[in-house]
Amino acid sequence: MAQSLRLSSIVTAVLGALAVFALSLPVLAASPKVGSPAPEFRLQDQTGKWVSLKDYRGKWVVLYFYPKDNTPGCTTQACDFRDDIFAFNRANAVILGVSVDDVNSKKDFAKEHSLPFAVLADSSKATTKTYGVLTSMLGLVEFSRRDTFIIDPQGRVAKHWEKVDADGHSKLVLNELKRLQGGA
Repeated sequence: MAQSLRLSSIVTAVLGALAVFALSLPVLAASPKVGSPAPEFRLQDQTGKWVSLKDYRGKWVVLYFYPKDNTPGCTTQACDFRDDIFAFNRANAVILGVSVDDVNSKKDFAKEHSLPFAVLADSSKATTKTYGVLTSMLGLVEFSRRDTFIIDPQGRVAKHWEKVDADGHSKLVLNELKRLQGGA
C-alpha cells in the first residue's frame, strides 16, 4: 500500500513537471518561413498612428519582436537599433519594433530612449501570434519572444532569427541586410 502510494506520488510529480514545462512553451510555434509572404498587420505606434506592413512595400523592413518595454535587454536592443539608424536608412530599410505592451508604454519607451523608429503596440497579441513568437512564462504571462525578421521590398520573409541575444544584434542584422542586398 505504501509503495503504491509512493509510486502514485512520483507519477503525479512527473505529470505536474511536464505540465509546467508545456505551459512555458510558445503559444504558437509556426513562424512564417523564409521565402513566404510576411503576414500583414495593422498596429499603433508610440504616437497612436496606425502602421501597416503594406505601408513599407518597396523597402526592406527589419521587424523585431521583444518581450517588454523598458527592461534591460529590450532597452539595449532598441538603443542599438537607434544608434545604427543612419546605416539602416542608407540601406533603404525601416525598423519596426513590436511587443504586447500598450501604446502608452510605447510612448514612454520611445521618448525615454529617443527612438527614431516605430515601436508598435500589439496589445491583442494577434500579430505576435501570427508571426509565431508569442510565448508565456508558466502559462501565466504572455509576451513576445525576442525574434527578428527581415522582410524584402516585395513583402517576403528574407531572414528570421529566433531567440536572439539583444546585445550586438543590430550589427548582425545590418550585416545580413547588406548581404541580402548583394553588398557584402
